[in-house]
Amino acid sequence: MAIFGLATTIPAQLSAQAANPDAFNRGRGQGRGRGDGAPTGPAPRNAEGKPDISGAWEPNAIRQNVDLVATGVHPPFQPWAEKLYNERKANISKDDPEARCLPPGVPRMSTTPYPFRIVQIPGLTLIVYEGGAHIWRQIFTDGRMHQPDPNPSWLGDSIGHWDGDTFVIDSIGFNGKSWIDESGLPTTEKLHVIERIRRVDAGHLEIEHTIDDPGAYTAEWKFTTHPRLLKGELMEYICQENNRDVQHLVGSGK
Repeated sequence: MAIFGLATTIPAQLSAQAANPDAFNRGRGQGRGRGDGAPTGPAPRNAEGKPDISGAWEPNAIRQNVDLVATGVHPPFQPWAEKLYNERKANISKDDPEARCLPPGVPRMSTTPYPFRIVQIPGLTLIVYEGGAHIWRQIFTDGRMHQPDPNPSWLGDSIGHWDGDTFVIDSIGFNGKSWIDESGLPTTEKLHVIERIRRVDAGHLEIEHTIDDPGAYTAEWKFTTHPRLLKGELMEYICQENNRDVQHLVGSGK
């Protein structure tokens, strides 16, 4: 059975969520919350006294994954980047790497509509993703600096530290192949991403993403997501086998 590319399935997901906001919850969240079912008690703290951001979370960001500009974000494009972005929108995102089971990249890992689990151990924070090529990230917190010449990759070279009660992830070393959203916001190898993760309460995170890519944009720009606590566990997801749908994505908007 063919596995359909996200370039075709995500708009359908967006429409479904608009009709039923709980369609993507899989029964997630519990207790009294902000109307989304997630608890709102005090954020737990770890042995070091920092907010405990570990656990399983649902991104709660399908609209941002599909079209950041439509949510009110205004990226300051370089001319070539804006031209490419408009071309991608016009051909219905037929070349979206995520539709080919390639990693969504950073920061799109935060918006791809599959839950993720954060695991924090001394010197290292891991983020395991259910979807988006079922990949993981390593954020080193042992005091090291970035590699002087990192091998370009989809997820980059990441180091982390605490700024008060906010966990900060600093990532460089990207391959410039990822899209920031399904509509086609481009990246280059100059991409530098800062993620500031704050546990608002027991059931909610806030992640502020700062995009600094002078190869594609004239200035830094930001967007923020609000993940919710997942009720349940990550499930097995496969997007590596037998994808025969992509060759039929002709990309005509007419």
